[in-house]
Amino acid sequence: MHPYISAISGSASSPSSNARLLEAVAASFPEKNIRPDVLLRELPLYRPELDKAPLPSSAEAWRRQMAGARAVIISTPEYLHNIPAVLKNGLEWLKSSGELRGKAVLPITFAPHPPRGEYAMKSLVNSLKALDARIVVELPLYQNAVPEGDDGSLKPEGETSEWLRAGIDML
Repeated sequence: MHPYISAISGSASSPSSNARLLEAVAASFPEKNIRPDVLLRELPLYRPELDKAPLPSSAEAWRRQMAGARAVIISTPEYLHNIPAVLKNGLEWLKSSGELRGKAVLPITFAPHPPRGEYAMKSLVNSLKALDARIVVELPLYQNAVPEGDDGSLKPEGETSEWLRAGIDML
């Protein structure tokens, strides 16, 4: 079994609330060895003519990271009723190589408040299905339900923490 869970923030912003959520998740569940991704924003725009040897070094590293993970958590905002282009691009880099085929994935939308995130979840799930990923559960979360600490870190608690624990345990 692979030793880590890759945690991908689908946000193009740095820092983003989705990245901060994943950092909080990693800190809350250290026994799960959750590693926040640092490669997604480094990928070049996917073009089929680039998807051959030699691959761009960032695409090769991205594929290695996804192949090495035992499971994946993806947390994304919703942009224009969809997933951000940076996340879609990262998923496109995995289509021909198959790193997500059969892999357990926990898709999370992390939007300001309900009902935002619903369209992004549908888009993300459709993309993950096209990649033959094994979706364990869809988890919509909202920023207005996750308190922020004095240091700016997010502090999932109560129901949110329970939902995260249940989703991560399914991976």
